[in-house]
Amino acid sequence: MAAAVVWRILGVMIALQVMLSTTADPDMLQDICVADLTSAVKVNGYVCKSSNVTADDFFFAGIANPGATNNTIFGSLVTGANVQRIPGLNTLGVSLSRIDYAPNGLNPPHTHPRATEVVFVLYGELDVGFITTANVLISKSIKKGEVFAFPKGLVHFQKNNGMVPAAVISAFNSQLPGTQTIPTTLFAAAPPVPDNVLQKAFQVDAKVVDDIKSKFAPK
Repeated sequence: MAAAVVWRILGVMIALQVMLSTTADPDMLQDICVADLTSAVKVNGYVCKSSNVTADDFFFAGIANPGATNNTIFGSLVTGANVQRIPGLNTLGVSLSRIDYAPNGLNPPHTHPRATEVVFVLYGELDVGFITTANVLISKSIKKGEVFAFPKGLVHFQKNNGMVPAAVISAFNSQLPGTQTIPTTLFAAAPPVPDNVLQKAFQVDAKVVDDIKSKFAPK
């Protein structure tokens, strides 16, 4: 009897693991739920528009052309095609981004807390990688037409070490994957992370912390 209970518990745990590993956003319960981005009602996602749904709710042309990378401190620009740009993605559990990289440009170490990411290289060549929770770096150089995956929640990056621009299309299994860029999160938070926390974490003195924070200060 005890063995049977154990096996049932194991079965439930396996089923939950399979479910959690194959979904990101909650499943949809209707054909469409176009986001009402103007609604003051806050839910896990967006409330549905009650009327006036059009094809434009499912359309976005913003990733058709390269983004400007010459006015960013890292030499890269991410253009999101998520539910905030395409309201029709609400409840569909998918989104895209285009990332453009100047020569020597970097998409700095960051995480997506709500999604796995897969990048497809449009042109150029990139050094990409992610770090596991065991502090193991998994990295590779990828070029035009190739694909690389970054597991959900893990810190990852892309670096253009070439002398020409590069670009990728990123796909996510979330309508709004979220992004936490590590340096910006730590050194440009509002209110700021206390200096003594950063000094202790990075084993540096106050001057180093101040110098880094100054690089992220609004111009």
